Amino acid sequence: MEIKRNTLLLGEMLVQKGLITNQQLEQALRLQKKTGKFLGETILNMGFTKEEQLFSILAEQLKVDYISIENIKINQDIVSKVPAKFACHFKIMPVSVEGGSITIAMSDPLDIRLLDDMKLLLNMDVKPALASESDILEAIKRYYGIGAETIEKMMSDSSRQGLADIVPSKSEDLQDMAEDASIIKFVNQILLEAVSERATDIHIEPFENDLKIRYRIDGVLYDAAIPATVKYFQLPIISRIKIMAGMNIAERRLPQDGRIKLKITNNETDIRVSILPTPYGESVDLRILSVGMLYSLPTLGLPEADLQILEEMIKKPHGIIFVTGPTGSGKTTTLYACLTKIKDSTKKIITIEDPIEYQIEGVTQIQVMPKIGLNFAEGLRSSLRHDPDIMMVGEVRDTETAEIAIRVALTGHLVFSTLHTNDAAGAITRLIDMGIEPFLVSSSVECIIAQRLVRTICPKCKVVIKDKKDILKKLAFLKQQPDFGINADKINIYHGTGCEDCKFTGYRGRTGIYEFLVLSEPISELVVKKASADQIKRKALELGMHTLMQDGLEKVIKGITTISEVARVCELKQE
Repeated sequence: MEIKRNTLLLGEMLVQKGLITNQQLEQALRLQKKTGKFLGETILNMGFTKEEQLFSILAEQLKVDYISIENIKINQDIVSKVPAKFACHFKIMPVSVEGGSITIAMSDPLDIRLLDDMKLLLNMDVKPALASESDILEAIKRYYGIGAETIEKMMSDSSRQGLADIVPSKSEDLQDMAEDASIIKFVNQILLEAVSERATDIHIEPFENDLKIRYRIDGVLYDAAIPATVKYFQLPIISRIKIMAGMNIAERRLPQDGRIKLKITNNETDIRVSILPTPYGESVDLRILSVGMLYSLPTLGLPEADLQILEEMIKKPHGIIFVTGPTGSGKTTTLYACLTKIKDSTKKIITIEDPIEYQIEGVTQIQVMPKIGLNFAEGLRSSLRHDPDIMMVGEVRDTETAEIAIRVALTGHLVFSTLHTNDAAGAITRLIDMGIEPFLVSSSVECIIAQRLVRTICPKCKVVIKDKKDILKKLAFLKQQPDFGINADKINIYHGTGCEDCKFTGYRGRTGIYEFLVLSEPISELVVKKASADQIKRKALELGMHTLMQDGLEKVIKGITTISEVARVCELKQE
């Protein structure tokens, strides 16, 4: 952000407008001398005023207009007048055209040399306007697309030799293209953007006339802003990813899996790569596994009572703890948090996983390989010869694995595993349906945890919903459920209005909602009698169990998430 002319005058103007005090100005000037940063940037960093207020005053000082780019829509015809390489290099953004004059947003509108260059390039009068550098960069990404200048350069190079040459005939040519500096740069830009946006997955999807790149953020897919011309570089982009993941770039007919290890923004990042053949080329999924994503038990969002139960359960010397829920509900994260909590030098821990999501120091981790006969059951059998104290089985998928896991638990080992069921009580009937004797289930299973992930309200744009009628309508479906005991008139319900921070969704980040079913004596008796899942659930509720939706409602009342989000993950209809 260039704020370097008449800085004292800027400070005085802010004081005159009542935006900062004389004391704050003195503090900012003292800090500016130490850091060497511009006064305006220093005042913003100290939180004395808002960016919009500061830039309005600065624009007045420089006698130019101030534009908040995020609040306006720019016509694509205007954007196309300035090449992406110029916009990216000089950090400028064309905003509007009126007559023979174009308005360009700049962080330094007094850069005469740049204004003259743009006038020559565009053959138009150029009117400068002030905007924050962060606003300009965000607009470049939104309107030109991620890596636009890189794609523009590649298109320019290709036009000299013809677009047909972009599709190589030999794998050697493809490898050369995949190792071209521009392709490497574009793939790196896609990865860097995904990490900065907190994406967990990158999907590269080829269609008949298009190549889409989408990011999964907080469990929801969003289209990435990329230039339309990226479709011409589909093969070299996918080949570059294959080279990074150690795959065979010549093989395009079979699925392939691989891993990429990168250091992005000083963080170790492990990327799991999966490639599938489709009629229009290969589809790529990159699962981003940052070491920073490993959670501790207190950060999972567990209610205090359930956290105490789980901490007691994982101290037990034997038995099975199951975590249930659909794919993507955070089951593996919960299991890793349990293992991280209990691992120490006195315990031997072995995991059998498909795939290994995160490497945990001090834990022996085995990757399942069905092609060579190493499945969960075989992995379990073999691991017992290594004298484990604690074992984690990625998933109980069949009767053989379930039987061995129960046998392991009954012979003095603590076992963690997952099942795909809708709720905790359903896990018991699933095991019995697999052919496991009810008395073995009741004597080996200690606890079943059902869970889902809900998006949390963005803290930057979080506000109270004022319309009480709307609140009551949204709570109507919850009141039909038993034992809530909540007066909707006496609680505040929050939502996010949408801002730049949360991509105008109103949500930022996720937390878990949980249902804990402990196999106490009354529950075990029902299991032995082959009671239905509904009977077991009713008994558990009598004994104090909270359902997934009840935990979700508690998080709504605490202002963590919204009613619609809880209804979405619990698959409930709102009237």
